[in-house]
Amino acid sequence: MLKAGVIGLGYWGPNLLRNLYANNRNVALVMCDSNPVRLEKMKSRYPDISSTSNYKDLINDSDLDALVIATDVSSHYPLAKEALLAGKHVFVEKPFAASIGQAEELVELGRKNGLVTMVGHTFMFSPPVIKAKEIIDSGELGDIHFITSSRVNLGLHQKDVSVIWDLAPHDFSMLFYWMGEEPCSVNAFGHAYVLDGIPDVAFINLAFPSGAIGNVQVSWLSPSKLRRTVIVGSRKMLVYDDTEPIEKIKVYDKGVDVIEPETFGEYQLTYRTGDILSPKLPTGEPLAAEMEEFLTCIETGSIPRSSGEEGLAVVRALELADASLMKAE
Repeated sequence: MLKAGVIGLGYWGPNLLRNLYANNRNVALVMCDSNPVRLEKMKSRYPDISSTSNYKDLINDSDLDALVIATDVSSHYPLAKEALLAGKHVFVEKPFAASIGQAEELVELGRKNGLVTMVGHTFMFSPPVIKAKEIIDSGELGDIHFITSSRVNLGLHQKDVSVIWDLAPHDFSMLFYWMGEEPCSVNAFGHAYVLDGIPDVAFINLAFPSGAIGNVQVSWLSPSKLRRTVIVGSRKMLVYDDTEPIEKIKVYDKGVDVIEPETFGEYQLTYRTGDILSPKLPTGEPLAAEMEEFLTCIETGSIPRSSGEEGLAVVRALELADASLMKAE
């Protein structure tokens, strides 16, 4: 039986704990939080799960196989490093670490010690995101020209990280997963309107080696919640709207064809408008699939979809975007 510990029972940790608890492997669990109120709340919900307020108890537990870390970004690296040095597999909530150097060290520690490093890029396990990947890889859209993404809402303002580090990891992880490559160029501009020194709106431009380009808009200052991505290919276009209750993906048979000119200096464009199709999507909670993959990779030694290397790629883009934003202000 696998034994796993969950550190951090604030905003997202309880969701991770719930899915581990519900996993059909019957995983032995230990939960940890330094906040006694949070810990007592979770103990009342899961009285059969062991608990502690000291994370060292988990690090020093020789029977513990894996550690799931859902704490503040600044603590991701030190906690994951201690766990890896103690011979434990680690799952770290996004972003993987607070810098490229930290992420690189964690990836190398995992590789050196034969341990799984996995990052909580939950959207990579979401049915519509997986379906979009299948459609792109099938060639149905043709060559990808550009991708635009908007992830905006009113709040929640963070006190320790910019809107880029808070929201852009979702879109970066999806874009890199879809494209199968990292960007060769990242630049951004934005501003801090509410809290001094904490940018709350940003527009990020990316260029990929394949020739595709991307634009990601993230903001904590918007009158409505928007989670919309448009992928434009040479043949068709795809819209992924995560706020849609049913038809989250729509494929548009739309495009423009260039007709060879008959005379010098003449050209014609044909605008094509065809069917709009919304593929059927499987059901299932992405977080459950994510936790299942983590446990499977521990047992089999396989590399998870959202591996430490994928988390490192996202951190690289985040750091480049943040540096560009700071320079532009």
